[in-house]
Amino acid sequence: MSSDRTTVLLVEDDQNIVDLVRANLMARAHHVVVSKDGCDAVAMVEAHDPDAVLLDLMLPGVDGFELCRELRERSPVGIIVLSARRAETDKVRALNLGADDYMTKPFGIEELLARINATLRRSRPAPAEPPPPEEVVRAADLEIDLAARKVTKAGELVHLTPTEFALLREFATNPGVLLTHATLLRRVWGQGYETQTEYTRVYMARLRSKLEDPDGPSLFVTEPRSGYRFVPQPRRSSL
Repeated sequence: MSSDRTTVLLVEDDQNIVDLVRANLMARAHHVVVSKDGCDAVAMVEAHDPDAVLLDLMLPGVDGFELCRELRERSPVGIIVLSARRAETDKVRALNLGADDYMTKPFGIEELLARINATLRRSRPAPAEPPPPEEVVRAADLEIDLAARKVTKAGELVHLTPTEFALLREFATNPGVLLTHATLLRRVWGQGYETQTEYTRVYMARLRSKLEDPDGPSLFVTEPRSGYRFVPQPRRSSL
């Protein structure tokens, strides 16, 4: 991945959309690579190491949902789904498979550009960002290194996507504070997402599955119809 030029992989079979998106991204100094059927998308991610993937779900060569899952298993790259499928079940399914965002067709190019920029901000924080009040947050056997963007559980590295880490960061820097759905959506995804509560539901479930012990206390407490609190448990002392 180049440090001074953004690379976007566009996985789309509609040539009109390819031309529109590619022209607008190139006009803003982005490098664009295209997969027309999705069959070579995984190989292109490995070859080009893109900063973001724009993924159509209805592809002639592969199942878009399966491709989303495979891309997420192989890379932390930001994935924005572009799809004509409008059902909430499709959106939730894509988010569960690792998508960072979901846009329905037809879409405005300015909105697409804003969502790409929001995804890039999560994966590439601004260097001028002020240091967090506490560099390492500990909760039971969990260690969250905010500066290094690294999470370990019982000494083992936990792999989080940039969006998952951005969400966790909000909790780690606000322990015990009720963070509403709207607050989390605005801070993690950006302005205009405040009503998209399926995003927080799906990503909270992802964090819980990776960070909480099934038989242990909850790190994230749900406040019905409001939001969530991060309630870090003290580290257990060895006897």
